[in-house]
Amino acid sequence: MDVYKNFPVFESENFFIREVRISDADDLLKVYSDEKAVPFFNGDNCHGDDFHYTTKERMSEAIKFWQFSYDNGYFVRWSIVDKRLDAAVGTIELFHRDDTSPVYDNCGLLRLDLLSDYEKESIIKEILSVIMPAVYELFGDKVVTKVKFFATERLAAVKALGFSLPSEGLKGNSGEIFNDYYIKKARSFYRNSHREFNKTQIKRFRHSVKLCLFCTFFRGRIRLLVA
Repeated sequence: MDVYKNFPVFESENFFIREVRISDADDLLKVYSDEKAVPFFNGDNCHGDDFHYTTKERMSEAIKFWQFSYDNGYFVRWSIVDKRLDAAVGTIELFHRDDTSPVYDNCGLLRLDLLSDYEKESIIKEILSVIMPAVYELFGDKVVTKVKFFATERLAAVKALGFSLPSEGLKGNSGEIFNDYYIKKARSFYRNSHREFNKTQIKRFRHSVKLCLFCTFFRGRIRLLVA
């Protein structure tokens, strides 16, 4: 089955990770209007969008675009739902990226946006640990994610999971170089992780994904760009 036809759903001890929904708008507005959280978001290749949304209308537009992008095979966006609160407290985006550099070629590029209260090493490790095995099945032979230099909790989490910082940055659409991208190859994940991949945590997924385009939606306009 194709990930763009059958949406993967995950579960950890404290979180459900499932498709983003319009009904998440109120919850996600708290995330994307959180000024403490915004600096951690990754806006590389996003035409200047910093993902700081302050109205429900703008948040709903973003969610509709994320759904459009999934329907058209560009990327997958999950909501992270806190089981205790039954509320969305963040999102994950993933898409396949091919690159001229072997460092970043055939990877799953992951963006993780969290409410600032959830920007904790233990939480980030829990979320990444449950979704990373599927990345290797669905998106590529490595996971790539940006961790900014000041994101100490996030940095501790990815290092604990075996991510490393390559010597070269990731090349953007216009040839600019983006730094702070950490990489985890499939083999090292299975060797170093203390968690076994639990197939019951993933529903309705299989098959590799074709080359995707990363899309940005800003104020009702759709712009397509190669990630």
